[in-house]
Amino acid sequence: MVQNAMKSSWGRLFVAIMGALIYALGINLFVAPLGLFTGGLMGLCQLLRSLILMLLGIESLNFELAGVILYAFNVPLLILAYRSMGRVFFRNTLICSTAYAVFASVVPVPAAPIVEDMLTGCLLGGVISGVGSGLALTSGCCGGGLDLLGLYLAKRGAKVTIGRFNLAFNAVLFATCGVLFDLTTLIYSVLNTIFNAMAIDRAHRQSVTVQVLIFTKKDGDEVDRFIIDNLHRGITRWEGKGVYTGEATHILCVCMNKYEIDDLRDALGRIDPKAFFIVQEGVHVSTNFERRLS
Repeated sequence: MVQNAMKSSWGRLFVAIMGALIYALGINLFVAPLGLFTGGLMGLCQLLRSLILMLLGIESLNFELAGVILYAFNVPLLILAYRSMGRVFFRNTLICSTAYAVFASVVPVPAAPIVEDMLTGCLLGGVISGVGSGLALTSGCCGGGLDLLGLYLAKRGAKVTIGRFNLAFNAVLFATCGVLFDLTTLIYSVLNTIFNAMAIDRAHRQSVTVQVLIFTKKDGDEVDRFIIDNLHRGITRWEGKGVYTGEATHILCVCMNKYEIDDLRDALGRIDPKAFFIVQEGVHVSTNFERRLS
């Protein structure tokens, strides 16, 4: 079912929204009731929520305030996405980040932990929320937060890597948690973040960049124009000959990401149903190549 949904852009967006729901279930049902914190921007929002409730002398609200704070933080990041990363990416990010914030706000946090054991709770919460985030990333969507900020910095050519930026942010966040709360909260929050990262790696399709070789006997440049005008990718063309038939064959070589292959397949089906292509995963491309999330 998931694989079928991945064949269209709106299907991928639907899977990403489901991923946001799964993420919220993992956090609100297992992590929040234990008083633990996640990493990233959501962890900062949880910390601010706890401090606000402590200052107001309120134990809990009818909704998860961290989700509202998360969306407030995402607003300036969404403006950056609109100005620098294209309309399609902005649309997907707006919908996905809104889903993250809404689900994080409306999924109820139990008054008592569903799982009393701290280690089991942070393991379940980390794995479930990681699977949700992994599904969203696999769908080519970004839920905002540090992922979006990291992508913006990378696009701007910043020297700091996304991984180092996230590591530094989480180090400061968890150090603050350790000072404001206790060592137990710090340790289990770090463990939850580790479990979350491991689950994301398992759920998220790796090797996003692929090399595609297209073989077509159709004259004209319809395939070329589709790739250039719609996918905005460069192409290298060779002229070959089929050994069995002796017919001239046009060979196109293009590098893209996995999320663009379905669009290419649909276009080839319309332009030349007899064409075929080969996809090689795990390629490493440097210099003049635009890496995209979606």
